[in-house]
Amino acid sequence: MVSIENKVIKKKGKKPIIYDAIYAKSFVKKPVVILCHGYMGFKDWGAWGLVGEEFAKNNFFFVKFNFSHNGGTMEQPIDFPDLNSFANNNFTHELEDIDRVIEHLKDSETYSQDLDFNNISLIGHSRGAGTVLIKAFEDTRIKKVITWAGVSDFKKRFQEGTAEFFKWKKEGVIYGENSRTKQFMPHFFQFFEDFKKNESRFNIKNAVENLEIPYLIIHGSNDTSVLPLEGENLFSWNKKNKIIRIKNADHVFSSKHPWDLKILPKDLKKVVYHSIDFLKSN
Repeated sequence: MVSIENKVIKKKGKKPIIYDAIYAKSFVKKPVVILCHGYMGFKDWGAWGLVGEEFAKNNFFFVKFNFSHNGGTMEQPIDFPDLNSFANNNFTHELEDIDRVIEHLKDSETYSQDLDFNNISLIGHSRGAGTVLIKAFEDTRIKKVITWAGVSDFKKRFQEGTAEFFKWKKEGVIYGENSRTKQFMPHFFQFFEDFKKNESRFNIKNAVENLEIPYLIIHGSNDTSVLPLEGENLFSWNKKNKIIRIKNADHVFSSKHPWDLKILPKDLKKVVYHSIDFLKSN
C-alpha cells in the first residue's frame, strides 16, 4: 500500500492545499474517493488515516485534504496557527478547493496509472457534507456522493436576526472556541456575506432535490452536534437517496482525536463498510 502524505497543491494567488493519497500500487485504475472534513476539521483528525487504509484495501484511490482556509499550514497541517486564513474561509473557497484537488489528480503523472478519473466519488463529514452535495450537483465528473453526519442547511447556522448576529455584523468578527486546541477561532463577517451573495447556489435542499447521481446518507442516532433530523431531511428530498442509521452512534462515530489504536472504532467501521458497499454497487 502506498501512503503519500502532506503533498501540496499550489496555485498563484491561492492558499496551498495539503493532501494525502492512499492506494494500492497495482497499475490498475481505481475509483477515486475524496474525503472532505467539516467545521474546524482537518485531514489527519482521529481515525481518518485508518479510514483511508480500509478504502485502499478495497481497491479505491483515497484522498483526504485540508481545505485551504482551515487554519492549518504546510508546516503545521494538524494545528491552526493561521487564524487569519480560518477567519477568511467561506463556502466559495471550499468548493473551489475540491475542484483544485480534482484537477490536480487529473493532471498528475504520478497517479495516472492508478486512478480512474471517470469514477470520482465525494464523501463529506458534518459541514463538509453540505459542500460535497453542492459540488456533486454542479459537477458532472462526480458519480456518487456520501454524507456522514451531514448538515442539511447552511442558512440557519448563521442565526440571522439574533443579537449575536447583529454583534457579528457590527464588529466584523465573531469567535468560536476550539475544544481541542482551546483557541478562539475567528470568523470574519465576509463568511456570511459570501453566503448571502450565493444563497441560491448554497441551498443544500435544492442541490439534493436535483441530484441525479446515487447518494448515500449515514447518520448516528445519538448525534448531538448535527441532529439526526438533518439526515432525515436529506433523505426526504430525493426519492433516489438511501439512508443508513447507525444505532447509538455519535457525531464522529465513536472516534476521537488523537486516535491511538490500530483498528477503527466499531461505529466508524460500520460507516466505512456501508460506504464501500454503496460505492461498489451499480
